[in-house]
Amino acid sequence: MEILIVEDEQEIAQLIEQTLTRESFACRVAHDGLTALEIFKQQQPDLVILDLMLPGLDGLEVCTRIRQQPYNKDPYILMLTARGEEIDRVIGLSTGADDYLVKPFSPRELVARVRALLRRSLRHDVQETSQIYRTKHFSVDLDQHLATRQLNTQTSDELDLTTLEFNLLATFLSYPGRVWSRTQLIDKLWGNDFFGDERVVDTHIRRLRKKIEPDSANPTFVKTVVGVGYKFEDDNV
Repeated sequence: MEILIVEDEQEIAQLIEQTLTRESFACRVAHDGLTALEIFKQQQPDLVILDLMLPGLDGLEVCTRIRQQPYNKDPYILMLTARGEEIDRVIGLSTGADDYLVKPFSPRELVARVRALLRRSLRHDVQETSQIYRTKHFSVDLDQHLATRQLNTQTSDELDLTTLEFNLLATFLSYPGRVWSRTQLIDKLWGNDFFGDERVVDTHIRRLRKKIEPDSANPTFVKTVVGVGYKFEDDNV
């Protein structure tokens, strides 16, 4: 597994690199946002450890640019912040970060967070089933890892989804009309591997909506149930 460490403080970057190298991870280090993006273009990592406060481009902008570009990999992003205020965590998650870690942190906690994020990918990659879920406008084939959207009666379009977005859509299609709380979705998609704020679910919902909704600001399929969570509405086939 490859990890990109983006941290402007030399001592912290070195500590993170040494800690993860001892755990047999392959690490690359960048000390500013622009360098991080250049390294990312060359070889996309499986995980990015991204400091919030960086010279030049800050961590939020780097996170946003990574999520906006059609790279071969859609990495997990663990954001580091020296501030523990809730607003910083919310902003970080809203730009596409999967988890956050507040400085100062222990090497043991860092390794636990990293392993938990990477296990999400491994666990979903090895799932094997021949189950196919279909609704009027969507189809998800878990065996082929293929998700499609029906454009009209004769034409369908393959959806370009990350592993987590694919599993989120499959979860919704498996129970159309069911209301899912954030906690239930976390249990379904991450299980005991989850660390962090449950509002990370909102981030992935927004990203999924952008890929499947005609108008993501006014969703037709993935509906918000105020005070509860989310549900998927589409006619069964």
